[in-house]
Amino acid sequence: MITMQHVRKTYKVSKRDAGFTSAFKALFHKEYEYIHALDDVSFTINDGEMVGYIGPNGAGKSSTIKILSGILTPDTGTCLVNGLIPWKNRIEYVKNIGVVFGQRTQLWWDVPILDSFELLKEIYRIDHLAYRRNLEQLSDMLHLSDLLKTPARQLSLGQRMRCEIAASLLHGPQLLFLDEPTIGLDAVSKLAVRDFILQLNSEKKTTVILTTHDMQDIEALTNRIILIGKGAILLDGSLEEIKSGFNSAEEALAGFYRSHNL
Repeated sequence: MITMQHVRKTYKVSKRDAGFTSAFKALFHKEYEYIHALDDVSFTINDGEMVGYIGPNGAGKSSTIKILSGILTPDTGTCLVNGLIPWKNRIEYVKNIGVVFGQRTQLWWDVPILDSFELLKEIYRIDHLAYRRNLEQLSDMLHLSDLLKTPARQLSLGQRMRCEIAASLLHGPQLLFLDEPTIGLDAVSKLAVRDFILQLNSEKKTTVILTTHDMQDIEALTNRIILIGKGAILLDGSLEEIKSGFNSAEEALAGFYRSHNL
């Protein structure tokens, strides 16, 4: 179970005008702006749920995921995931989570995919038999057999994303964070990724938190959405709650953003 209570996170960002004069002045007198990425964020996610965590750019989605992943420490508030505090129990905690960032990679660029998987096996200290079993299952479910001997740089985006998802699941985590997992993928690759996520949740009851701007992903995968805007939770429920009167989920979401001045 995931529980976040009254979490706040603020960033201190330096700012200056363009030009050499402003750059020179900034050497002696810096101006700062405080950005409230998260403002009193609270929610609970039960084991086995698939939740869409959505909102406009800059809403606080990535900050939330980084706190839940143990990368960031909140300014105030509490966060408990399966009895552990992510940023305090990191070594034990990361054994039970998988993270996929659509615009970042955990695969080594110039070596075969299988070499990256073998290195992740050592990093996570995965038992050899469990590793072989998980690799076989993931290769079968994601159709990776023909890709394992190919360097990551030679794969298409869709092929690489399937390998990224497999890499995040080699150690059998109970919780999977997916940050824009289908960004840039063609229709066939998107369907393959969606089908796999549904199968993973159905067979292994893996808890999935999905952040995306693709509402087709949300409609296909989740029954619950948590909508965040300007660092605050604006909606925790179903997509149907905002779709009334609109022809599509995209139009409904755009209308919701406009009504809240996001």
